Amino acid sequence: MKRIFLISAFSIAVFNAGAQQPATSPYTFTVVKENTVGATENQCQTGTCWSFATVSFLEAEVIRKGGKPVDLSEMYNVRLTYPLKADSYVRFQGKQQFGPGGLSHDVINILRDYGVVPESVYSGLKNGTTEYNHNGLDAMLESTVKTVLERKLNEEGEDWKRSIEGILDAEIGTLPPANFEFNGKQYTPASFRDALKLNPEDYVSITSFSHHPYYREFVLEVPDNWAKGGFYNVTIDDLGRIADHALDNGYTIAWDADVSEKGFSFTQGVAVMPAEQPKKEEWWTKVHSEVVPTQAARQEAFDRFETTDDHLMHITGKSKDQNGNTYYITKNSWGTTNPFGGYQHVSRNYYLMKTVGIVVHKDALPMDVKTKLGIK
Repeated sequence: MKRIFLISAFSIAVFNAGAQQPATSPYTFTVVKENTVGATENQCQTGTCWSFATVSFLEAEVIRKGGKPVDLSEMYNVRLTYPLKADSYVRFQGKQQFGPGGLSHDVINILRDYGVVPESVYSGLKNGTTEYNHNGLDAMLESTVKTVLERKLNEEGEDWKRSIEGILDAEIGTLPPANFEFNGKQYTPASFRDALKLNPEDYVSITSFSHHPYYREFVLEVPDNWAKGGFYNVTIDDLGRIADHALDNGYTIAWDADVSEKGFSFTQGVAVMPAEQPKKEEWWTKVHSEVVPTQAARQEAFDRFETTDDHLMHITGKSKDQNGNTYYITKNSWGTTNPFGGYQHVSRNYYLMKTVGIVVHKDALPMDVKTKLGIK
């Protein structure tokens, strides 16, 4: 996963489709729909895209609801989630993945059970540092949970959990006090959540695979779903309709996707699914015809592990290329040093083929889909 530099300043993001576009790029994009979001940040040397993408999504929700822009803490979610993940790993006797990865519902769960805090209250940065590096943290946590199982320390009680807390305190920082001040007012994480009008029950996870019944909920079988979170299953056509309906009506989308394809290029600021493999020198010198995604093709790619949950991002708007093809404007968390200030134009075909799951506000769903899913 790419690491760039942390952007700490917070502001309203203004997306410019033509900003610094490479002179050699074969693509010309025109913005069709732009929803207001917060500034682009950088996860640096961490595997916490799940928190960065979902926090960006929640910041956009605050703005959409009429609130003032606010820079929310990504590391607050990380700090509270890792002990839960360690406990789950031990309870499942090591028979599940343990690592820095996660999904959007991990952030929504923290929002529900604990609340949320501003970045100014909890940055997760060590004293004097300006960018994140969790290489040591990840290694220490994994070594600790494996030692617990190898030495059966769980049989001696819960003392081992203090080791997890101690590592997190040292590497990310102790949790903020129960009460904090922000803009001259006193809050708790729960009351701050409520003041921002963020209701965790409003958000739903959606996916599209044929190995489970459509319009039912199931536990998506990807390694980072350590929390066994449920996803509503829809058809590929509705997966596309949901994205268009949400974006056109002012909502944004937390997006979990496979980014291992050669057509996904942060450097170019583009993601496409060519129908035929281009020659190396032609990848970004011409526009290629794309794969037409089908439900069967999506399923086959998932079953063969060609589609994996690599990375979470934030879809914020829509654009079209010079040929009228639809793209989704996508905010990444790898910094701003690409042609579009950290954003990418993701083709609708790429989205339909390579989406693992999305999180949206329930009111962003088309009414017929909402009814089929039994969501009120």
